[in-house]
Amino acid sequence: MMSYFRESDIRKIIKEALKEDSATADITTRAIIPADKIVRGVLLAKEPCVVCGLYLAQAAFRLRDRHIKFKPEVKEGKKIKRGGVIASVSGRARGILTAERVALNFISLLSGIATKTRSYVDAVKPCKVKIMDTRKTLPGLRLLEKYAVRIGGGYNHRMSLDEMFLIKDNHLKVIGNRLWVIALKKLRNKISPKIKIEVEVKTLKEFKEALKIRPDIIMLDNMITKDIKKAVLFRNSLTPNTYHLTPKLEASGGISLKNVKQVAACGIEMISIGGLTHSVKSIDISLELL
Repeated sequence: MMSYFRESDIRKIIKEALKEDSATADITTRAIIPADKIVRGVLLAKEPCVVCGLYLAQAAFRLRDRHIKFKPEVKEGKKIKRGGVIASVSGRARGILTAERVALNFISLLSGIATKTRSYVDAVKPCKVKIMDTRKTLPGLRLLEKYAVRIGGGYNHRMSLDEMFLIKDNHLKVIGNRLWVIALKKLRNKISPKIKIEVEVKTLKEFKEALKIRPDIIMLDNMITKDIKKAVLFRNSLTPNTYHLTPKLEASGGISLKNVKQVAACGIEMISIGGLTHSVKSIDISLELL
């Protein structure tokens, strides 16, 4: 996991979570658990899932007590069956009990995102399309949630507003639908080539207008599959090199497990799904003391 983030970023997030939970002032644990009591236990998956967040769970325990031993029993990103042991933990009971909820909250949420992402990735096979997230994430947890999407086999859309030039419908309402093509043509040569340009369209007419500014990506927002296919065919007819089709096409809006394969089969390169993060179900994971 540390190849994705700086350790200081992770520690800061976990410290805030422990502080929120008053982990150092647990009146129940301090009152009834002897300071030198040693226990051991396991993190148990109570439903099938793709495991994600092992490092966070480990860090939560060790930030409470650096002597706590945490041993993953499965690799990050691997599927595990109901009843499977995710990790074992041992050490002073006070540290384990006061970090338990924070550790479980992180690994449950991230495993939920990774599991949901994997279900979409599996659903579109064998189509060569990228399943992507959006910025619909919990404030303060975007880095972690987007990491979980990657562990599930998906890809990240822009991380923040300064990463990509993305013109959405509300931008067009402000500047006027008749003026945006002219405005973008003027800006096209002023934008760093390192920054990709993406335009959101809702109709085939808007799609053809967007092609005039040569964006890197065109987002087909809430389009029916019939129109998505037409957009793909029109784009393909303009691109002589079929190995480097441009612009790339991204479908977004109204995507579910029921229709994602149908959308993927249209020939687009990307499908972005806000539901990977904004309405995910956390996995039921518990700490069972032995």
